[in-house]
Amino acid sequence: MSVALTALLMLAMAPAPPLEDPARVLDAWHLAAAQCDEARYFGLMTEDAVFLGTDPGERWGREEFRTWAAPYFKRGKAWTFKATRRSVAYSRDGKVSWFEEDLATPNLGPARGSGVLVKSGKEWRIVQYNLSVPIPNGVFKDVKLLIEQSAGKK
Repeated sequence: MSVALTALLMLAMAPAPPLEDPARVLDAWHLAAAQCDEARYFGLMTEDAVFLGTDPGERWGREEFRTWAAPYFKRGKAWTFKATRRSVAYSRDGKVSWFEEDLATPNLGPARGSGVLVKSGKEWRIVQYNLSVPIPNGVFKDVKLLIEQSAGKK
């Protein structure tokens, strides 16, 4: 067997990196969605986690979010978010972390994520994630009008 093939096999069989850093958890979470790894994606969230999506009605507990997302994972195409910038802060006791990140996404365009992670033992888990789409101030009036019109149609 060639050295290159052996190296590739060893990388493929390597365990996932330890989740001792909130940034690694977020990177692993985004990667799990891109790879349609539903078990890993939702396993990186606490049982009581909340996901806030871009639509006003998108406030889901983890299991509600899992039910909503299941068809995307099953068809083999969920979503791809790549952090282009991230800031992470920690509580004084080191057991809570909060973050905000800029995201490159093929479907939403530029987006933002923010949220909270909690530490359990040595590993971090996402307890809250808020996905948003930033609106440039110069077009805000137009977007606001569209939102108001959409709300009036419901």
